[in-house]
Amino acid sequence: MKSKSKGENYVEKIPVRNEEIQWSVEDNGLVTLHMENKGVANRIAQKLIKKPKVSHIHLDEMGSFIWLQIDGEKTVFDIGKPVEEHFGEKALPLYERLSMFIRTLETNGFVSCKNADTPSEN
Repeated sequence: MKSKSKGENYVEKIPVRNEEIQWSVEDNGLVTLHMENKGVANRIAQKLIKKPKVSHIHLDEMGSFIWLQIDGEKTVFDIGKPVEEHFGEKALPLYERLSMFIRTLETNGFVSCKNADTPSEN
């Protein structure tokens, strides 16, 4: 499957969790991401409109399952295999949905994506 942006093959990307994002697994198995609201604009909003210092993003069952698969080594394609086994038809169209979810995580700074042939930055 080709990505619509830059003609890249997105399923060959390796998502890597942002180490600055704290997260937890709730008793029900769902993942919650804890994002600290930093910066001047956020501090002003915290004082004026009582915006919380930390936002809690609750992932659904499939999002939680995918988050737990992200290990900085598996490609999007590799992550899709257990997603398909676990969710079956509920995951279809598998790689389109999975790629969109990973792109959303990337856009919001929860993960970064590297090429499968790129050595780790750690």
